[in-house]
Amino acid sequence: MLRSAVLSVLLTVTAGLPPIANAAQPQAPAAGGITRIDITRTESPTFDGHAFGTVGQYEKLIGRAYGEVDPNDPRNAIITDLNLAPRNAGGMVEYVADVYILKPVDLSRGNHRLFFEINNRGNNLSFGQLNDATTGGNDPTSLGDAGNGYLMEQGYTIVLGGWDATAPPGAGRLTITVPVAKNPDGSSITGPALEELVVDDTTTMTVPLTYAAASPDKSAPNLTVRVRYEDPPTPVPAASWDYTDETLRAIRLTPEGTPFQPGRLYEFTYTATDPLVTGIGFAAIRDLATFLHRGTLDDRGTPNPLAGDVQFVYSFCVSQPCRTMHDYLWLGFNQDPAGVRVFDGVLNWIGGGDGIFMNYRFAQPGRTHRQHIARWYPEFQFPFANQTMTDPVTGKTDGRLRRCTDTNTCPNIFEVNSENEYWAKAMSVFQLDGDGNDLADPAGVRYFLMSSLPHGGGVPASGPGICQQNRNPLVANAALRALMVDLDQWVTSGTEPPTSRMPRRADGTLVPPLPQESVGFPAIPGVIYNGRIHTGDLFDFGLQFDRGILSIVPPTLLGTPYPALVPKTDADGNDIAGIRLPEVAAPLATYSGWNLRAVPPGANDGCDASGQVIEFARTRAERLASGDPRLSLEERYPTHDAYVNAVTAAANDLAQQRLMLDQDVARYIRAAEQSPIGR
Repeated sequence: MLRSAVLSVLLTVTAGLPPIANAAQPQAPAAGGITRIDITRTESPTFDGHAFGTVGQYEKLIGRAYGEVDPNDPRNAIITDLNLAPRNAGGMVEYVADVYILKPVDLSRGNHRLFFEINNRGNNLSFGQLNDATTGGNDPTSLGDAGNGYLMEQGYTIVLGGWDATAPPGAGRLTITVPVAKNPDGSSITGPALEELVVDDTTTMTVPLTYAAASPDKSAPNLTVRVRYEDPPTPVPAASWDYTDETLRAIRLTPEGTPFQPGRLYEFTYTATDPLVTGIGFAAIRDLATFLHRGTLDDRGTPNPLAGDVQFVYSFCVSQPCRTMHDYLWLGFNQDPAGVRVFDGVLNWIGGGDGIFMNYRFAQPGRTHRQHIARWYPEFQFPFANQTMTDPVTGKTDGRLRRCTDTNTCPNIFEVNSENEYWAKAMSVFQLDGDGNDLADPAGVRYFLMSSLPHGGGVPASGPGICQQNRNPLVANAALRALMVDLDQWVTSGTEPPTSRMPRRADGTLVPPLPQESVGFPAIPGVIYNGRIHTGDLFDFGLQFDRGILSIVPPTLLGTPYPALVPKTDADGNDIAGIRLPEVAAPLATYSGWNLRAVPPGANDGCDASGQVIEFARTRAERLASGDPRLSLEERYPTHDAYVNAVTAAANDLAQQRLMLDQDVARYIRAAEQSPIGR
């Protein structure tokens, strides 16, 4: 019944999509790309003039890139509403993007690799993940901002460019300006839009809208509220909310000064106006990487600051932009205007198995699904996996790498995820076929679970926040550094990388979240386990969905036909499969990628991107008194040497598998030696 119902309302995935150009055939270079690059600020040297190893000093170039997209090029025709964007005298659609470059002062001493960070909502996250940097924000300048200097010690030229048209300006964020789509007669386009408003404090009084409302008339918009995702929505009367001003770009509750209730899901459905052509962001990524790799001069004769240096181009991303890269590859953007591969290697960290709400009319790229929030947005839908296959639910045949496989433009890819992606984003569909069985790895792709990690860690002193338990502080930085080296060796010399490290159905390490005993998570006093997970939903957004137009908002839930499975844990509650960092292999606590919300009280929904850390009892007597089934520190590590040896073995094991660098092994051992455990 479900399949027939779905087929009656959904079109095939290939309907309305342009044909795939075959890279095996000669490709005439298309018009468009980066036409002008303006460097408006140069800081040479930066990082207080520090010399990084044999690479030497770095310099910073900041400016803007001006680009054009040819709407007649079939590679661009897939961009929603591009045909409705204004064109210049040459028939091209223009955009302007911020550009940020950190490069060796002497390029000949670098590694000739372009490290292109696909930034997160305009923010630089690579320095925090790979350089362990804690200061510097979006404009690292001092030596302290460089963190451990990993990227510079390796010799990378680091580039960030604007691509997200909804990224908020300010704070050094990288932005992009794209045109507004208009009707052929020049009038404004209007259409349905949804804003989910989730406020986790008691002070927020107004919330912005991504697009302006088409009319101040309050009779048509609809504001509802619910506690949990699965609860029926309760209407909020029109008299109880209002627009904040005549721009119709924000709403508030009334009377003025009424706060939104913490943690609740407010949904505002309205008619929006003037959609941005946000899909141009995919072309902006492609065009900037292509120009910096292969360009010599822009159209005004300004030299490419990296001309002749770049041999290989890698992308790196954290979370939201990795979902962008999923769609970037799926939509065929890794083929440049000459038909050549753009990115040679891709390292996606915590991208899950989703795409991004970007190549749509009235898109909101900043949205992201969690178990609790943003479930009504088009992010979780077939195709999930990189492999091309037929979905038995919808009857569609597709895969994330279908286009680049046909054009021979696929990069080598590392998909690295935390446990949180399984619980909060139902990413098990990323690795399963239509019957729920394990998929074999496609050529050129490796998959890694960072065992027991949250989506966002690194908060050891911040307590539970809005969650019920203290948040999981673990980060994947050490493994990501090693994987970056592995990716480079794979691309440049063909050295096979480590094999995938994922939970699998075949070996029993990928299981349903209930009952608790099947997962293996222990019954810990004071810790609620309810198995609440992002379910495998299927929505109907309307018959124009394949064209990027949502006509049913909020969408109609057709069912939950897709499997939502989670990693199995050991008796401590730590994941069995995956890359087990020393904190997990020689644990002092239970670490999980999931946590439950403390607000709204009693709702017990997932706590979004957070995991939890639940420390072991110090002694056997303490754990027996509390009824804790997990061994105490005293029982695990009767001596200090026992703990140091356990950490040393775990770190060395990862190093032997090329999943940890020697300097990180030494850091782990040194920290264990300095710890009080077992003393």
